[in-house]
Amino acid sequence: MGVPKSDLPQGTLDLLILKTVALGPVHGYAIAQRLQQVSRDVVQVPGGSLYPALHRLENRRLLEAEWRKTETGREAKFYRLTRKGRAHLESGAASWQRLSEAVGLILGFVEGGAR
Repeated sequence: MGVPKSDLPQGTLDLLILKTVALGPVHGYAIAQRLQQVSRDVVQVPGGSLYPALHRLENRRLLEAEWRKTETGREAKFYRLTRKGRAHLESGAASWQRLSEAVGLILGFVEGGAR
């Protein structure tokens, strides 16, 4: 069961892409595969969402790209993180961690007092 793009909070897809690319230069299709695999099929990003996000991140200079051959010999655009992209990833990940912990506290709250 995939998560439609509309179910991801604003900016989340960008952050997930940046994290995936931080592991090393990778082409778009492999980014989508990694996200699906690491999330145990929860996050499935269709090309109609992925490629506009990659272009947006490249335009914002958070990613750089170059054309190279894939393992299958096809030409593909390989993306890598820029210094600006790494800084954005670090601040975004820290914000997500704080938000996640806060939501966990709120969801764990039992009426009449804390758990």
